[in-house]
Amino acid sequence: MGGGMETNKNKFIEDWSSARENLEHNFRWSLRNLALVGLFGIALPIFVYKDIVREFVILSPLISVFESTYLIFLNGNILISWFLVFMDHSLF
Repeated sequence: MGGGMETNKNKFIEDWSSARENLEHNFRWSLRNLALVGLFGIALPIFVYKDIVREFVILSPLISVFESTYLIFLNGNILISWFLVFMDHSLF
């Protein structure tokens, strides 16, 4: 009933999938592989970490301003005055 559904195997795709399945058996360390591991496994994570820390250090005064309690009590309601926060510390 479902005849004629045979697939034609592509030799190149079969070679590629076979090489991918056996990669851990055929892998060899070379200067290129060491350079790639050094770049993407060590240097890039260190660069990203240092950039994130730098951003936190730059923004820490601004964050400490917002963490302090600038609350105005008006008729029992708590209002946060963003204008006073910026004007008191003259950030801008």
